[in-house]
Amino acid sequence: MTPEFRAKVQGFGRELTPELLTGTSMMMAGMFEGMDPQTIEDEDIAYGPDPRHRLDLYRQQNIEKAPVFVFVHGGGFVMGNKRNPPGPFYRNVGDFAARHGWIGVVPTYPLAPDHPWPAGAEAVRGVVEWIREHAAEFGGDPERIVLSGQSAGAVHVAGYVAHSAYHAVPGGGLRGAVLMSGIFDTTIGRPGEGPHPYYGTDAATFAEANCLPGLLATDIPLCFTVSEFDAAMFQAEAAHVVGAWGQAKGSYPEMHYLVGHNHLTPSQSLGSPVKDVEALVAGFVRRITA
Repeated sequence: MTPEFRAKVQGFGRELTPELLTGTSMMMAGMFEGMDPQTIEDEDIAYGPDPRHRLDLYRQQNIEKAPVFVFVHGGGFVMGNKRNPPGPFYRNVGDFAARHGWIGVVPTYPLAPDHPWPAGAEAVRGVVEWIREHAAEFGGDPERIVLSGQSAGAVHVAGYVAHSAYHAVPGGGLRGAVLMSGIFDTTIGRPGEGPHPYYGTDAATFAEANCLPGLLATDIPLCFTVSEFDAAMFQAEAAHVVGAWGQAKGSYPEMHYLVGHNHLTPSQSLGSPVKDVEALVAGFVRRITA
């Protein structure tokens, strides 16, 4: 992390404006070092019936019983995709996994408002079910699945982890999960919020969808991140998670404060010269899949 990089990210501000979203993505696309020529890509594999129940799979030759690393993209519940040409996102995440000797899986999922809660958790369940059935065909170990997600993607991963009704197998069938800049407690009112595109307006739905109790109760290892230049709501949510975790467990969660990053750069930095998030995630995956 250079001072110049941090200054550029800081210059985009904190709020999720078009300037931040476009400027960050253009900057990070320009820093991408390219796909490893040894990485094999299998695109648009169906894991469910919806046209957006599709995943891309990344691997290298001669792997056997490799961990499977899944990345679920964000997009405010209403947009986003697993591939966004001409930029490298999120092929860069799949390549990151393949370079580390794992299988990378990057799915997309049906979007709100046409697909409200619990469509995201159900989509993640479909991905896990597909991996458990097919990972060995590609050299992967279906018993060593690690989920990750950013923003809305982190919420969908958390929805799967926290709610046993959507588990593919008892206990979830995961080795761990990485949750980047998500909102997990849906029972807290937030200023300026109107009807939510994913949860709607019914308070009962917000209560049902609340992930925080399940995250506090799970035995699945969790890694949380929040960025220095995340918007205030994500900063507040991270603090809330830390406080609730401390009250429930008398300990501190694995919560990482990513200095010099904003809402997009953690996942977009994978495969760039900015190596701190890559080292963090790789270390977590190695530790929990050993």
